[in-house]
Amino acid sequence: MAGKPRLTYCNGRGRMEPVRWLLAAAGVEFEEIFLETREQYEKLIKDGVLMFQQVPLVEIDGMKMVQTRAILSYVAGKYNLYGKDLKERALIDMYVEGITDLMQMILMFPFSPPEAKEKSLDSIKERATNRYFPVFEKVLKQHGQDFLVGNKFSWADVQLIEAILAVEEKIPAVLSGFPQLQAFKIRMSNMPTIKKFLQPGSPRKPPPDERYIETVLKIFKK
Repeated sequence: MAGKPRLTYCNGRGRMEPVRWLLAAAGVEFEEIFLETREQYEKLIKDGVLMFQQVPLVEIDGMKMVQTRAILSYVAGKYNLYGKDLKERALIDMYVEGITDLMQMILMFPFSPPEAKEKSLDSIKERATNRYFPVFEKVLKQHGQDFLVGNKFSWADVQLIEAILAVEEKIPAVLSGFPQLQAFKIRMSNMPTIKKFLQPGSPRKPPPDERYIETVLKIFKK
């Protein structure tokens, strides 16, 4: 029997958090190694573990996987969260890419200078409410099903609930004009694997704080 997947990253959300979400949603337990020093990171590079000298790193099924998108695709495929055919996969990919664009703004927010915070927050709100959330509101309303694609729980659903909760942390009333997404949030949050991941003490990471930002800059910024 294969061991648990092993995730190597900083002790914070960053580019690893979608991987944690997806594994947790699939009901998969995993181990984590947290980078705390530049030396740990440089050793990984020196040892040839990181294909492009970047983390996240996920060790799974005998592979040392890098590149967040590749990791997520593999996990989604392995645990049957990637649609039933090529067309469903294409739809899931489009939804995921859109959500990832929104999450990229949230990912970079803690690293923006104080004077740019308000403008960044306005941009997140504008994109979420005008570009991204309306797409998913419309999809759920049109097909009247519980899940985004094929009436079956998929990677796209996991990415969307992660994004909704991340945006709500910054803009609590962001879903006020999106009744379908409000209902979707409740449904997803009550799915057993996700409910467990949302409990205190789970591998889910808190919003980035000053310590996390300092650690990231110390390790990755030359």
